[in-house]
Amino acid sequence: MKVDPAVVKIFAENVRADIIQRPAGLNLDAAIVQKIAAKVKVFQGMTHDCLMSTLAMAEHMPHKAGAVVFNEGDIGSSFHVLIAGEVVVEKKRGDRVVTLAKLTAGECFGEMALVGNHLRTASVRALRDSVTMRFDRERVDAYPDSAHIIYRNIARILAARLDVSSEMLADLVLRTGETGSASLD
Repeated sequence: MKVDPAVVKIFAENVRADIIQRPAGLNLDAAIVQKIAAKVKVFQGMTHDCLMSTLAMAEHMPHKAGAVVFNEGDIGSSFHVLIAGEVVVEKKRGDRVVTLAKLTAGECFGEMALVGNHLRTASVRALRDSVTMRFDRERVDAYPDSAHIIYRNIARILAARLDVSSEMLADLVLRTGETGSASLD
């Protein structure tokens, strides 16, 4: 008996849809989808159909100005793409809060929790009314056509952030004369 791969793929998609219920997605017109495809780095390299499937698995999350999206130390299993508004990424150092970054529409955050079973390494708070799309690890992993692209792009995003951090550390060492060391253990 010969099995048609297209039939297997359709069957697998239907089974996944039955097992993992997708949240109600955003109603996105073609112009918005095109803007998302062009601006959001985590989706780069996706076909239109793949992007539409990926966006359908997202949960639409409104955040009022001042609201905390998540706190440093929380257990994380999802990442967010900022669709509208502005958020700030903050980290505690003793009794002080340090601003690490301000993010605007098209940027993602929380992606380290998607890559591994991590505690959140920073807090994220909305600076003004904002909207994110939240992607849970379970849903992302259930769709390998988009998952491998998302993980590849997250690796690129994290590598770029590491480059910036390395430059900042080098500048700090030049200013203070102290050398730092980090262990990968």
